[in-house]
Amino acid sequence: MRPILMKGHERPLTFLKYNRDGDLLFSCAKDHTPTVWFADNGERLGTYRGHNGAVWCCDVSRDSTRLITGSADQTAKLWDVQTGTPLFTFNFDSPARAVDFSVGDKLAVITTDPFMGLSSAIHVKRIAADPDDQVADSVLVLKGPQGRINRAVWGPLNKTIISAGEDAVVRIWDTETGKLLQENDKDVGHKKTITSLAKSTDCSHFLTGSLDKSAKLWDSRSLTLIKTYVTERPVNAVAMSPLLNHVVLGGGQDASAVTTTDHRAGKFEAKFYDKVLQEELGGVKGHFGPINALAFNPDGKSFSSGGEDGYVRLHHFDPDYFKIPSI
Repeated sequence: MRPILMKGHERPLTFLKYNRDGDLLFSCAKDHTPTVWFADNGERLGTYRGHNGAVWCCDVSRDSTRLITGSADQTAKLWDVQTGTPLFTFNFDSPARAVDFSVGDKLAVITTDPFMGLSSAIHVKRIAADPDDQVADSVLVLKGPQGRINRAVWGPLNKTIISAGEDAVVRIWDTETGKLLQENDKDVGHKKTITSLAKSTDCSHFLTGSLDKSAKLWDSRSLTLIKTYVTERPVNAVAMSPLLNHVVLGGGQDASAVTTTDHRAGKFEAKFYDKVLQEELGGVKGHFGPINALAFNPDGKSFSSGGEDGYVRLHHFDPDYFKIPSI
């Protein structure tokens, strides 16, 4: 499995997202410029210029016409995927962290960081079909979690929003009323900051990764803990295969602690685990710094990783990968 090295960012990667068709890969980094690539050969298709700070997260609409990005410049922007034109800017009073389109793309959830005495918040925005009709007003604003909310995604049928972040608690909110419906059981939950969250294709369960060196699989409706995957280093990114029962964890030390570790080439690896048996299946090495982003192609035949080293590595699986025995 030879990786395709994609060099287009000058700063560490923060997020990767495939479109639903799996032919485009969107990457966000701390260099202000989200980028789109062809997902088969890793060719750079274009960039989205307009942000003035690190871009933390992005999502693409189901029909691949709209991109939404959240940035440290205190804005979230809507873009035309094809032309790269910024269509609308949502302005906030603190950095925008996570963004996620609802099923149907009529709503988007955006989280904002705690900043200058402001607490963190989850904003729900209505997304107009025509950019000229777009308004900045929030349909709903949710507050309560302490510290940064690193991820907020839509639950099944857009009825709920699932959030997780620095306080290590996974929460489920009602999207109609804004009420907090559930928090995960503290005894089985993460012990440190939750860095990442990935939903299954059918939205029935989701995976969280944490600095406590573990990833956990949860039921989306009942918030029951299903599985725990334990690793040796902090987890910055998680992904779930849409095809096989595999989960992938990526991570490494915090950027500030990297100098104290082994400096051998490409020591940082994406680890594959059996989703059911919780056993480690193998790893894919290659990055020269912690892995900050992971994403599976919707067809399950390739995956990509983004590192602190500024590279995106695109891996197309060998036929052998699909023969790995699974239950």
